[in-house]
Amino acid sequence: MNPSEQSLEHGISQQNLKRTSCATVLTLAYQSLGVVYGDLSTSPLYVYKTTFSGKLSLKEDDEEIFGVLSFIFWTFTFIALFKYVFIVMSADDNGEGGTFALYSLLCRHAKLSILPNQQPTDENLCAYDASAIEDSEETCQSSFLKLFFKKHPRFQKGLLIFVLLGTCMTIGDGVITPAISVLSAVSGVKVKISQLHDNYVVIISCVLLVGLFSIQHHGTHRVAFMFAPIVAAWLLCISGIGIYNIFHWNPQIFRALSPLYMLRFLKANGIEGWLSLGGVVLSITGVETMYADLGHFSALSIKIAFTCLVYPCLILAYMGEAAFLSKHHYDIQRSFYKAIPEAVFWPVFIVATFAAIVGSQAVISATFSIISQCCALNCFPPVKIVHTSSRIYGQIYVPEINWILMCLCLAVTIGLRDTNVLGHAYGLAITTVMFVTTCLMTLVTVIVWKQGIIKAIMCFILFGTIELLYISASICQVPEGGWVPLVLSGLFMGIMFTWNYGTIKKHQFDVENKVSMNRILSLGPRLGMVRVPGIGLIFSNLVSGVPAIFGHFVTNLPAFHQVLVFVCVKSVQVPYVCEDERLVISRVGPREYAMFHCVVRYGYKDVQQENYNFEINLVSAMIQFVQVEDEDVPQVPTRGLSIDGENLSVDGVGISPHTFNMSHCNVDGHHQESLYKCESLQILKAKESGVTYILGHSYARAKKSSSILKKFAIDVVFAFLSKNCRDPDVVMNLAHTSLLEVGMVYNV
Repeated sequence: MNPSEQSLEHGISQQNLKRTSCATVLTLAYQSLGVVYGDLSTSPLYVYKTTFSGKLSLKEDDEEIFGVLSFIFWTFTFIALFKYVFIVMSADDNGEGGTFALYSLLCRHAKLSILPNQQPTDENLCAYDASAIEDSEETCQSSFLKLFFKKHPRFQKGLLIFVLLGTCMTIGDGVITPAISVLSAVSGVKVKISQLHDNYVVIISCVLLVGLFSIQHHGTHRVAFMFAPIVAAWLLCISGIGIYNIFHWNPQIFRALSPLYMLRFLKANGIEGWLSLGGVVLSITGVETMYADLGHFSALSIKIAFTCLVYPCLILAYMGEAAFLSKHHYDIQRSFYKAIPEAVFWPVFIVATFAAIVGSQAVISATFSIISQCCALNCFPPVKIVHTSSRIYGQIYVPEINWILMCLCLAVTIGLRDTNVLGHAYGLAITTVMFVTTCLMTLVTVIVWKQGIIKAIMCFILFGTIELLYISASICQVPEGGWVPLVLSGLFMGIMFTWNYGTIKKHQFDVENKVSMNRILSLGPRLGMVRVPGIGLIFSNLVSGVPAIFGHFVTNLPAFHQVLVFVCVKSVQVPYVCEDERLVISRVGPREYAMFHCVVRYGYKDVQQENYNFEINLVSAMIQFVQVEDEDVPQVPTRGLSIDGENLSVDGVGISPHTFNMSHCNVDGHHQESLYKCESLQILKAKESGVTYILGHSYARAKKSSSILKKFAIDVVFAFLSKNCRDPDVVMNLAHTSLLEVGMVYNV
């Protein structure tokens, strides 16, 4: 592998390209074309068609086409270029972007938390304050907003609902984008084969969509090398055709870049002109992907790709199509393909189809990533997450979501059939997501960046006014297709909010019903039962204390493992957690009880470890904890206990998972009396005997005194989701031979 390829892989896997060479940045900029800009670059397929799908029509004086082009140009410039490229992409969460990145920044800096099991020690993570501006002083406005959210928990919940709204609209985008992109591309064949019935176009589109979703489990890394060339070829094709159409049909089209044509357009067409903006906004579909995929590349590489290639190519494409329409008023429904010169039609048609598939793939992958983040933040039922690439970080596949998306996408394609109707649905989804980002950025500007509230409000007014204008136009299209994202977002919102609510209630039950330490001490070191060789890992949601489920074990089981570890796997409000900060070990009860508590911390975009690596790291962390805890052990490398010849040390990083071998463990006889050595040997021997994973199979039930709404949420919706989601052992890839489940009812 040559150095440039190694640098590229390192950049993608580590999400840290601040000091990379120019060659690497340019390479990443090229690679980002296929991943980031597939959706945005295929917008010309349906923008003009959707814009003029209503009562708005072209007139002889070209005022309408000039006005629409002016709106496209300035919307593209203000929203895509100024807002996202120059402002939003500066708000990264340790190199990560997207709605959850903004929300994570706000939660950390304003001390908000949707996760009930947060600890003060989480603030010591190296990534926790990595994006804070150390030199900036706290402003009155930022202090006021922090205090406001702290005093009003309802607004914290409202902020979460607002974020989930944007997230659900993005998931709806994952349903609509493949449908409208593929259907628009395939429908171009009717320009040459006019007798082809629409049913066949729909069937061909459905076949392509089924094929697209069916190969998701293979991952995109096998064909990702083709994505960038396809999108690059597509952009060069449409820009070249655009230049040809400009000079061949109407060189005066450059006049439409004047913002005066927007005012004249609205004045001349009134309410019909305003409603047509629901189609204009489709020109910026996919801009949110630029920000969401920030972690896979870098801000600089994405900015270079957009400003140097994507932006000029798309503007030329829109101008060229407008020039063609100014001379062909009756070809509006097939304007994109009609504007292609005869000699290059079929090559462009083929490239368009591939580009539509690439654009759809980017949105599907983004949906998988969003669902994974929602699961990490307890806002979505557990799903099985498959990592499809061992080299490229973050490429995942979620089987359940993949097939649900496919069914919904096929239903939308077959049910709506028309790209104009799909366009109306698409417009409402993307404008809502953009407005959510604008609102979150306003809060980030004041709370995180500590800028004046006047500056934040000015940006909000500038971008928010534009987006609200488009939202208002899209809402009026609800009867004509805009209801689709509303139904989809409502469905996913209900799932997310109910799951989050039920999870919080279960956690409250765990906290209120913890086993008291007095009861543990009353049982004695053997806990009132036989202690057998091995390590028992009891999973719960508690970051401290003994969970109620342990009482069931003490009451019903005659024997238990010689080493007990209460494990809490939780997410923290940072995208990634360093390996040496992942495990937090504490002791439960006296030393002779051999009971520990382990908190396993993951970021909301982290990859969970394989079981074997987790066991090795856990044993290493426990031995380090015992070593540090024993005040009699000198702060020098220990000679008595060695693992593969490497000495354990207090200030070391622990036993390396790559060199750990239980058969090489030996204890020097001169140190057998040391409590540290004895306990370390006990842990190591227990590991040799095997590790058992003990999970609680819980059932939540609403109390009899609960309201009807709460009973419906817990007993019906939450129970249905719990029954049909993936079991924890499947999510964590636990072997059934080392798994023990115990049922328990939660009365919440």
